[in-house]
Amino acid sequence: MKLAEKIMELRKANAMTQEELASICNVSRQSISKWEADIALPETEKILLLGNIFHVSMDVLLKDELTLGEVKEVHSCGTNAVQGKKKEIYEGVLIKESVNDENIIDFLNIHKIELWNTGGKPKYWTALFFTSDKQDLPEQMAKVMVSDTEGGQNWFVDFKAGNEKYIVFKDKILKYRIGNQSEKENVCAECRKMGISDGEMNWSE
Repeated sequence: MKLAEKIMELRKANAMTQEELASICNVSRQSISKWEADIALPETEKILLLGNIFHVSMDVLLKDELTLGEVKEVHSCGTNAVQGKKKEIYEGVLIKESVNDENIIDFLNIHKIELWNTGGKPKYWTALFFTSDKQDLPEQMAKVMVSDTEGGQNWFVDFKAGNEKYIVFKDKILKYRIGNQSEKENVCAECRKMGISDGEMNWSE
């Protein structure tokens, strides 16, 4: 089974359109069409991303003798690939457009992908629902978040680990214990200083 067939089968199995997959991979819809028609091959970094999105290994994607139906257990690609079960600590949602280095996705296990209509420009944001066992994930996230203080575009990502909630901006990590209202109010006060509205702080716990 060729890579082209596997990409198409995995995309359809996840109820994704070519446009949606193209947005996540940061390529054109025509590129996805060419991959699936076996006219062109994805770059190595895109194959890694596809493996992470669909939770299959590089071997499964690249070896023609392996079909998707024959693989009983697969693991996500990238530096977060694991053998067997490993405790996943962090859980949250990352807007792909909020980071300036997509290599951060290598640290995440992506469980669901949604396109959120912004009502403006860009038309959609790509929401990646993830878990991760990367011990220094908050520090890694703080390196890649988009920041534009003058333009009021300070992006943040929120996620939790156990009973701790993390709000991470560029070079700034905030956290509070879930259920501790005083600590949460202090974090919200810091978020307001970063230009975040109260409506944007309606994150899940």
